[in-house]
Amino acid sequence: MNERLGIAGCGAIGSGLARAAAPHGDVVVCVRSDESAARAAEETGVRVVTDLEELADRTMVIEAVAEQRSVKAPLLAKLGEVLPEGAVIASTTSSLGIDELAHWAGRVTHFGVLHVFNPVEKMKLVELAYPDTASYETRARLRAFCDTLGKTTVEVPAIPGFVVNRLLFPYLFAAVRMLDYGLDAKAIDNCMRYGAGHPMGPMALLDFVGLDVAAAIGTEIGAEPPPRLLELVEQGHLGRKTGRGFYEY
Repeated sequence: MNERLGIAGCGAIGSGLARAAAPHGDVVVCVRSDESAARAAEETGVRVVTDLEELADRTMVIEAVAEQRSVKAPLLAKLGEVLPEGAVIASTTSSLGIDELAHWAGRVTHFGVLHVFNPVEKMKLVELAYPDTASYETRARLRAFCDTLGKTTVEVPAIPGFVVNRLLFPYLFAAVRMLDYGLDAKAIDNCMRYGAGHPMGPMALLDFVGLDVAAAIGTEIGAEPPPRLLELVEQGHLGRKTGRGFYEY
């Protein structure tokens, strides 16, 4: 790996990226608290810091925090201040506008989106997207990084949701609406697993993604979340991470 990599955030995507990149070079993860740092160090095996200033020597930093403007905007702004002009900043956003993100980071030539999929170590695809002003060098460096990880890259239009989510979430939400016909989650999933050859049914996939995350993505891309999904979110039943969604875990 030809980059000194920094990763800001250590949820499922951030920690997966850290584990995938660690065998290939110098990786530092930045988290918000000492408690999070202990967990991140155990989960990733890389150096973990709690101060963004400690990423100042990184040549590429990937932002991998919650898909909320109130979280991403200040973090990207701080990264734009801390990192040298030639450092590439990338976001793992799955639905937010690229020009908006690049504006928050204060750089338009050295910015891109690196949309990886969970679990990072197993999923081969990375959707790459850029503002029109992104330099050829930035595009080449992000592709090279993905190549190092053994990923398959597709450069996609700079529109919210890109390709996968713009096609996937209307389908997932249509599956939820099938509950109104008297089917249960398992029946719907079995239909798509055994009839369409999907490795995971739509209801189980929504629980895996997180129902709150699914609702946020749907809202951003103009796919209206179904009332049944929103009711579960309001009740705090968000899927696997809370032990209950369309299934119990």
